[in-house]
Amino acid sequence: MVKSKATQEFVEIKEIRDGVIVLKDGSLRSILMTSSLNFALKSGDEQMATLFQFQNFLNSLDFSVQIFIQSRELDIRPYVALLEERHKAQVTELMRIQIREYIEFVKNFTENANIMSKSFFVIASYSPSVFSGGDGVLSVIARRGKSVKLNERSKNFEENRTQLEQRMSVLEQGLLRTGIRVARLGTEEAIELLYKMFNPGELEKPISLNN
Repeated sequence: MVKSKATQEFVEIKEIRDGVIVLKDGSLRSILMTSSLNFALKSGDEQMATLFQFQNFLNSLDFSVQIFIQSRELDIRPYVALLEERHKAQVTELMRIQIREYIEFVKNFTENANIMSKSFFVIASYSPSVFSGGDGVLSVIARRGKSVKLNERSKNFEENRTQLEQRMSVLEQGLLRTGIRVARLGTEEAIELLYKMFNPGELEKPISLNN
């Protein structure tokens, strides 16, 4: 009889502490969520300036980063739930009818248009020891089963996190200069992002209107 392995054995994430993802080999990852730019609406000079600034930003980095774009079907259920509450609160019949028609319009439009939402992330990494392989937080899946022996002195989390924090500061400053807003993911946000990556079907589960 073939013994099945637990899902955790295929994921090289050991834990998430203070917003930092700790891998089983001791290396660290931290994630920035970024805004997007409407490049098409910029003038030619603005486009060239943005490209030049971003090029300078990339050339200034002396460590590897990963740019990750998550595309998911837009979940309108929270918005529809809000509209339903507004519908119940209306005292005039005319407003109730208009809100109900608007709710049906939103539902039909999103079902037919298949609207997607995109989120943008930049991942910084720090490895206490030198090893081969990519540094992106998603590349850990491709390196499953490979363990690296680290020097005991390099396992100090706070010391390693300081190095990672310096890299995160460089990324934040460089992206802000290009006009991109950034926000670091904390522990809860990182857990939610990873959970949705490994459980894409969770979007189909109904939500509670009582939350």
